[in-house]
Amino acid sequence: MLQETYTLAEPGAVSLPAAVDESARRRALGPGVKVVERGLAVALTVLGGAWALEMHTWFDLVVFKEQYLALLVTLALTAVFLGTKARRSEAGRRVPWHDWIGAALSVVVGGYIVVRYPDLVYDLGTLETHRYVLGAVAVVLVLEATRRTMGWTLVIVGVTFLLYAKFSHLFPGMLNVPSPSWQRLAIYLYLDKNGILGLPVDVTGTIVIAFILFGSILYAVKGDIVLTDFALAAMGRYRGGPAKVSVVASSLFGTVSGSAVSNVVIDGPITIPMMKKSGYPGHVAAAIEAVASTGGQIMPPVMGITAFLIAEFLSLPYADVAIAAAIPAALYYLALFAQVDLEAAKRGLTGLPPTSLPRVGHVLLRGWVFIIPVSILFWTLMIDGWQPARSAMAAIGGALAVGVLHPSTRPSLRRFVLALEDAGRTVFDLVVITLVAGIVIGALQVSGLGFNFSLLLLKLAGGSSVVLLAMTAAVCIFLGMGLPTGVIYVMLAVLVGPALTQLGMVPLAAHLFIFYFGMMSMITPPVCMATYAAAAIARTDFWSTGWAGMRLGIVAYVVPFMMVYQPGLIIEGSVADVVMTSVKCALGVLVFSFGVVGFLYAPLGPVPRALLVLAGVVVMLTPLTDAPAMVLIGVALALAVALVLWQRQRFS
Repeated sequence: MLQETYTLAEPGAVSLPAAVDESARRRALGPGVKVVERGLAVALTVLGGAWALEMHTWFDLVVFKEQYLALLVTLALTAVFLGTKARRSEAGRRVPWHDWIGAALSVVVGGYIVVRYPDLVYDLGTLETHRYVLGAVAVVLVLEATRRTMGWTLVIVGVTFLLYAKFSHLFPGMLNVPSPSWQRLAIYLYLDKNGILGLPVDVTGTIVIAFILFGSILYAVKGDIVLTDFALAAMGRYRGGPAKVSVVASSLFGTVSGSAVSNVVIDGPITIPMMKKSGYPGHVAAAIEAVASTGGQIMPPVMGITAFLIAEFLSLPYADVAIAAAIPAALYYLALFAQVDLEAAKRGLTGLPPTSLPRVGHVLLRGWVFIIPVSILFWTLMIDGWQPARSAMAAIGGALAVGVLHPSTRPSLRRFVLALEDAGRTVFDLVVITLVAGIVIGALQVSGLGFNFSLLLLKLAGGSSVVLLAMTAAVCIFLGMGLPTGVIYVMLAVLVGPALTQLGMVPLAAHLFIFYFGMMSMITPPVCMATYAAAAIARTDFWSTGWAGMRLGIVAYVVPFMMVYQPGLIIEGSVADVVMTSVKCALGVLVFSFGVVGFLYAPLGPVPRALLVLAGVVVMLTPLTDAPAMVLIGVALALAVALVLWQRQRFS
């Protein structure tokens, strides 16, 4: 079996830059504190699973969601102050006294809500001194935890919105609105449902944590090995096989992960060395892995946290969001797959020796470890309409049930506990990120900036949807230089989302537009976490990797515009419209990819290459609205076919 040669690396075995290396910021705690920190991680995961199963109702307990979320926040913040260094240069062998105070204050501010919320719910707006103090402490703790886990950029964003909310009365024009007192602002952010316990942390605590646990349990029963073996068996023998393995494996990992960096770290140590060994330059191999892994955020059935946020913002079932994202995700991977294949042809690369590959039949025999739980997830979530968290817990039950049936997949107690712990550590960071997002939303709500900013954007765009979309895309990419996708989405969903829908765009298409461009921060230099991780694994130049990744993922910069102006791509409209639009866009993606790579049967000259790129853009972006549009699409496709046939006749 190939996994005997190419084994999955432990996360700590991969040398990563500090920006993405968790070990660079975590303390090497002593035995006593380590047990506490690990216990917090396990407790958080178990708590999330219990809430997803609604276990409190089994015992007729009345628990407010805010009490649960406050307990979640308490565990996360306490763990961050105990386990995360205050400075990278810190030795990290013990917990300083000030971090013990931070952990204790985390328990106080969270515990106050847990204990008192049934009484607080009736008078949240009362300006009591202790509430103001606790609110101010909570905001400071969140910002400090964010600085430790995510760096200064996100802190600066949160503080900027806080200062605007307080001093909005000093701004000119449409940005001038009455501002609250410090006391009211602190209490609002602390206790109101639009503050730190608002939508972002709500989605994390009630939905996302269950899916993170599902991914961890799937790895505990060695479902990750099945995924890798399946990709190797399916694609390893073809030209550029290792790169195609990366594309397939990362897309499959994406169905249960939704995290670009996690995907890179999990399968990058396998696929990147294979690609380099087969002849791909290091920066190209790293770029392929980064782009393939980034697509996991848009790959149903389990997408990134942003997809769950979209569902909550628009009050839609998550299944509707996942279904709408399916065709654009397929176009993303189609473009990547086509470019990978042509890159292999251009470099004369072959596949892996068949004798080194796992047999398809053997992989399929072991595949139930992955197929059954994912099938349960797909059926309950997409077909039967279960709540997302319940679907994830059902899939977890399926994964454990099939995993214990065979000794090779049966998880030991230690492996099971480690899966709970790993899930909890992932949630720690997500909780911190979403708490800052809650501060941003709270500041926007209390200041009214969201409404005024939308009016300002509409005025600047002059009523042009194209101009407004271009402005939105530019802001997404700029913010993406330092912010996670979920935070970018939260900010722009409030600030820009209303303006997009006021211009007549389908709300789901408008929000997916923001999602896509926020996601591209993972592979768009200068700050692109997935590219950082992949370049570190490949030990290659970051900038070369970044530019190669942008080229390989270039269709993702076009797809959002396609979704807005061609709703058939998000399953809006008749079956015929959906099918025709999808086929047309797929052909356009292929033609566009031919031009971007600059190779068919031989290298393309500048003129044929430019013509193919132009033809691809025309086919992708021209809606099937009337006869002239169809004629234009037909001419572009005819030109592309003529160029392909000309090259084939000349060089084949």
